[in-house]
Amino acid sequence: MYISLPQRGPRQKTGAPAARVSSVVVTLGVVSMLTDISSESVASILPLYITGALGLSTIAYGFIDGIYQGVSAIVRIGGGWASDRTDNPKWVAFFGYAASAATKVGLLFVSGFAGIASVIALDRLGKGVRTAPRDALITASSVPSNLGRSFGVHRMLDTIGAAGGPLLAFLILFFVPTGYHLVFIVSLGFAVVGVVILGLVVPAIRPRRQSAAAGEPRQPFRWRTLAEPRLRRLMFTAGILAVLTVGDGFIYLVLQDRSPFAAQWFPLLYVGTNVAFFIFAVPLGRLADRFGRARVFVLGHVALLGAYACAALPVGGAAVTVACLVLLGAFYAATDGVLAALASEATPPENRATGIAAAQTVVAIGRLVGSTAFGILWFAVGRELAVIIVAAALAAAIPALLVMVRPLARTSAV
Repeated sequence: MYISLPQRGPRQKTGAPAARVSSVVVTLGVVSMLTDISSESVASILPLYITGALGLSTIAYGFIDGIYQGVSAIVRIGGGWASDRTDNPKWVAFFGYAASAATKVGLLFVSGFAGIASVIALDRLGKGVRTAPRDALITASSVPSNLGRSFGVHRMLDTIGAAGGPLLAFLILFFVPTGYHLVFIVSLGFAVVGVVILGLVVPAIRPRRQSAAAGEPRQPFRWRTLAEPRLRRLMFTAGILAVLTVGDGFIYLVLQDRSPFAAQWFPLLYVGTNVAFFIFAVPLGRLADRFGRARVFVLGHVALLGAYACAALPVGGAAVTVACLVLLGAFYAATDGVLAALASEATPPENRATGIAAAQTVVAIGRLVGSTAFGILWFAVGRELAVIIVAAALAAAIPALLVMVRPLARTSAV
């Protein structure tokens, strides 16, 4: 049984509450939006700041970028475990958000490789700690039949921040070409506001206590929940698909090599993907609620397959580039929040954050492995053939995994 906060509003003819996203979900979306403006404004200028302003090598940047991409996966399960163990996801998430905000102060004072790497590692550790508890709060604040839409609304607001951050940094450096520290100061401001809103506005929801109040027996935290068949099936499916998911940067590099349009606007390609994510997040979340979240999650990779096709086409131009960005955005909208919704369904309330964290960790590690393998494949056979090989593998995997998730599909459609 799933517990949700009471929701006011008109009722449908069936007597069930009308589909409406909780104010808690919207507030968490605003917190994520502000935090993403903060983090992505910094991330978008790191290559220039590290190699240009600080004069460090591209090898140093590559190491720091690896930290940025991979460190959060290390502590995701730890954050979920702490949330479930204490039955207090809000304050575990608060700690993660506050840790990331504190790193923006550090950026104002460190200038060497070790200092920058340490600050970035702390920022990503904060992200890893906060993600699963935040998603557990979203689940506990949502009507089960509306869970996909709730995650879609949250990811939509989150994506506004992910697109707005690079634009903000671009504008600051446009008017103040050496204004890296100004970007860090503005970034700190957004991060602090997000932490304050989380601390003062979001209620301290306790999922296990809610379950007990609803008459469910209060269950202790159990690690063996992660071995339950439904969650294992989900993690296996998500892991295979993650290994076949090439990082956006590689796709952008392929487009840049082939299209003068992509080369000219390369810094804003990520923004374009996030705009598409923003547009599709809520509609695809609602589709997942109606059609089945497991089906939408797997079939969302068809959009990724379309992006691979755009990258592998022997032609370039604005139309191909824009189509590729739209498909990438649709892929993330169909999979990111839907994965969290599926993981929350597959675990009981007392283990929910850990289950979400486990699924997200599998995906993070899978994508790290997939991107590394693709880089080697690119070096060995060339970019076009590398994309074709991965696309062929994904095309074969999608129908097979669609069969694999049938038991999940039967229970996730409402």
